[in-house]
Amino acid sequence: MRALFLALVAISVLLTGCDQGESAGGCSVDADTADLRAQKAEVGMADCPVGDGDADLPDVALTCLGGGTAGSLSDIEGPAIVNFWGSNCTPCVKEMPALQAFSEQYGDQVPVIGVDFLDTYPGAALDLAKRTGATYPSYADPCGDLQDDGLNVVGLPTFAFVKADGSVELASPGGLESVDEIVDLTEDKLGIELERSAS
Repeated sequence: MRALFLALVAISVLLTGCDQGESAGGCSVDADTADLRAQKAEVGMADCPVGDGDADLPDVALTCLGGGTAGSLSDIEGPAIVNFWGSNCTPCVKEMPALQAFSEQYGDQVPVIGVDFLDTYPGAALDLAKRTGATYPSYADPCGDLQDDGLNVVGLPTFAFVKADGSVELASPGGLESVDEIVDLTEDKLGIELERSAS
């Protein structure tokens, strides 16, 4: 009976963790642990960038998913793509391989930066990155600090396109499945023309 009681208490604690409606003050998720660093290394995910930009995004300190350089989205230099995703997001599973391919082909012109958003399972997020081959850097915002600071992400996946002047345009919903779709959306939202490599 005591074991059953303890199991129910443990389940109750898990179920009362951070969710989308809970404030950051009531949520405690560590996205930078020794285990997560090892998992990130296995994935081959890049470290988060050190930016010196002035993006019109919340100036909130974010942990780099799986450890590494912490930073703020407000420091991102445009042009850039910020992609909000989560481990429990079905369209993200389809979109991430296309984003990886875009990053490999056009990342020197428009870098891709992910944000594992409102996702309290960073290990699951890194597992998804591994399964989809996504090695572009991602920050972690498990408790919605960006949302608390006024960023209106209405669903996942969502894009934030950072222009060269720092202005930002959100595009939602995402769920794009090809590099061509991402190229078209990027050129439209950033007002640029990507240089295609000869193939």
